[in-house]
Amino acid sequence: MGSTGASSGRPAETRDRDGEGRARNARPRDGLGRPLPYGADGVARQPEGVVRAARETVREAQSLLDAGRPFHAHEVFEDAWKSGPEEERTLWRGLAQLAVGLTHSARGNAVGGARLLRRGAGAVEEWAAECGERRPYGMDLDGLAGWARELAGRVARDGGGVDAGAEAPRLRGRGAP
Repeated sequence: MGSTGASSGRPAETRDRDGEGRARNARPRDGLGRPLPYGADGVARQPEGVVRAARETVREAQSLLDAGRPFHAHEVFEDAWKSGPEEERTLWRGLAQLAVGLTHSARGNAVGGARLLRRGAGAVEEWAAECGERRPYGMDLDGLAGWARELAGRVARDGGGVDAGAEAPRLRGRGAP
């Protein structure tokens, strides 16, 4: 008699696992990263663990944000956070939190979205203050923190359900490619 996976109702031996046996959810996901039923058409997932140059990270994340896919942009920032230089981890973690905050806000989770937007804004401001750098890799950290705080206030006041593509920040500031 096999055990059953608690959340999926599938036998434990058929759980999604990677090559090292770690649990990996292979369910398809929608554009905001929400799991869909097995067999459903989903959005292609961002590959995990990709090491990119910092400017490539910014470019790829901006493209995903512009496409209304902040969950996927978060994964790009998370790769930089985990593989980048130790002194930049607060920066990349803060950017990942901004993307997740936008994700939660778009999913309708106003409390979580606002909280993560504020936390991410604080992290990028902290990094900028410690390093004395306001525009790393061409990014406008003051503008990003202001965007995040403004959106957090609006989401907290009006509720979630924002359009992720329409609300996407410009990492390099207004008018920047």
